[in-house]
Amino acid sequence: MNENPDQDGKIAAPVFVEDLFLTDVFLIKGRLQNKTKRLSNMLEDHRRSYLAVEDATLVSLRSAEVIRTPKVMVNVQELICAHELVDVAGDDAMRQLAANDKSRPIRAFYNGAVQFELSGKIEPGSYEENTVTGRDYFTMQEPRFRGLDLGHAELAVLKGLDYAILRKDRMAYVYDFA
Repeated sequence: MNENPDQDGKIAAPVFVEDLFLTDVFLIKGRLQNKTKRLSNMLEDHRRSYLAVEDATLVSLRSAEVIRTPKVMVNVQELICAHELVDVAGDDAMRQLAANDKSRPIRAFYNGAVQFELSGKIEPGSYEENTVTGRDYFTMQEPRFRGLDLGHAELAVLKGLDYAILRKDRMAYVYDFA
């Protein structure tokens, strides 16, 4: 939960954070509008240019700036990774698949405006293009971020995530330990 100050700096109302989106410039916390299924499926099925995020908090990756807004439109091409803090779908089958023992460790490097590294476990070759599935994203279990200021109170939410949904075409380098 996040608190949303009004113009006078007083606390107006608590804001419920359901989803996280990491872009080149911001970590965006809020709720994806009209979400009817798991975030990973929403991202794969989304065919519009922008995602509508409600009750959004934008945290600059370069400075301590925090912007709060009732709604922000996020260009899908800007997404690096995402995470669903609240599992609204309750999909036990997906959870079991994520916990399988076929996963292998990798390190993925993002080489954009703010360079950072993600390390964690993935399904073998899931970062590769697959013409059969046509998926744009892959899931990393137990992601660990290096190169971002996770000491910042608003960015600390990235510590200890159980998974992250990564956009395949936004990873510059992948070191696969297999």
